[in-house]
Amino acid sequence: MKQSKTLKSMIRILFLILLAVCTTACGKKEKRPVLKMATEATFPPYEYYANGKICGIDVDIVRTIADHLGYDLQVIDMKFDAVITAVRTAKADIAASGITVTADRKKMIDFTLPYVQAYQLIIVPVDSKIKSKDDLHGKRIGVQQGTTGDLFVADNYKKSKLNRFDNGALAIAALRNNKIDAVVLDADPAKIHVRTYPKEIKVLNEPLTGEEYAFAIAKHNKKLRIDINRELKRMLDDGTINEIIAKHKNAGSSSAPAEVKSGFFAKIKAAFVLNFVKDKRYMYLVDGFWITIIMAFFAVLLGTILGFIVAVIRSTHDMTGKLKICNALCHLYLTVIRGTPVVVQLLIIYFVIFNNLDVNKVLVGIIAFGINSGAYVAEIIRSGIMSIDKGQMEAGRSLGLSYKKVMLFVILPQAFKNVLPALGNEFIVLLKETSVAGYIALQDLTKGGDIIRSQTYDAFMPLIAVALIYLAVVVLFTKLLGILEKGLKKNE
Repeated sequence: MKQSKTLKSMIRILFLILLAVCTTACGKKEKRPVLKMATEATFPPYEYYANGKICGIDVDIVRTIADHLGYDLQVIDMKFDAVITAVRTAKADIAASGITVTADRKKMIDFTLPYVQAYQLIIVPVDSKIKSKDDLHGKRIGVQQGTTGDLFVADNYKKSKLNRFDNGALAIAALRNNKIDAVVLDADPAKIHVRTYPKEIKVLNEPLTGEEYAFAIAKHNKKLRIDINRELKRMLDDGTINEIIAKHKNAGSSSAPAEVKSGFFAKIKAAFVLNFVKDKRYMYLVDGFWITIIMAFFAVLLGTILGFIVAVIRSTHDMTGKLKICNALCHLYLTVIRGTPVVVQLLIIYFVIFNNLDVNKVLVGIIAFGINSGAYVAEIIRSGIMSIDKGQMEAGRSLGLSYKKVMLFVILPQAFKNVLPALGNEFIVLLKETSVAGYIALQDLTKGGDIIRSQTYDAFMPLIAVALIYLAVVVLFTKLLGILEKGLKKNE
């Protein structure tokens, strides 16, 4: 009887547990697939940062479409000339960055229905002698790299000096500082820039060229293009897109610094508030700083391990003639890595080696910078090993120690002490090299400064802040390195 009651109790408990699990599972919201959108968020009103988030016309349109199709939207901020490549290599599903439909781009990518009629405008200083597009011949013209404005100026103003910038904000900054004579930019962003600095720059009313904006999708992803076209047509017909455009019409114009009539320090204070305090923009630098430090730290570890292995292999070959195949492979590695720019290596690893793979971008940065650093660390350590007198190796072997033990306990400790300053310098160089991580949409310290600059159109404050942060880290590391060197000398 007791066994029967016990069995019933166990069955009841199991039933309650099963019911609780089923209830939890049923109540849990099913995770939706993610639609990845590649853009460059320095193109107001289509893409821009506000309150730490990327927003704009394109973002709202794609988010509405994604919601209707059952997706969660993930926005990836990268350089404009990389957004189409990101779609082609499956790093993103859709590119939306005020992209103009052109015949050359159609060869690489498919486009959705056009959703905006656009055109290029000419921006000049208020006192400029440039009155029409005919006056641009022979002038210094600024454009955003990879845009149709860039292509149009290159084809039609061959005698002019073309200045390509990463984004429109940088081109406007150059114009305001008399580095160039005019800027050719898409109409909506151009008008926002002029509203920001109406006393310094103006737009010419004559359109330079007309065009259409559409979203870019990989050629193999036909179903997604058909689905998005259906949603775009619906939004165009019911006026949703016009409402979104009206919502963001004046985006970015409120970022203009207030006019300060008092002295130099008051202007500096106003600029500081605009660039860092307003909307907590300093957080772009804080977040970017930690990404830079994490990436540099682990890249140094990876580079040191790779460098150590390569240095030992090459030194062993130099001293014994062994490991010929390994030495040849190491020599090839050194030749390729030291003979190519780090930014090219970063892009190859991200877009080619990790093609069609969804890999964390911080990990990609660590691998790329670690492999690059390893080549230089290898030669630094090898030079330290070869600087140790050969007699020490012979003495160790004569005492009965193996080659491995002599290398590990006699040669390498001395070599490390000799090359410590050079290794410290390599870490400093690596830390600064990570500033190119923005090419793969990684928001490091330098990218944080770029984001602030794209919102305030002020080049001075963000660049100085980024430079000072790098300088502070380098000075601190140099101080720690000096303390370590003194400690090693005391132990001699």
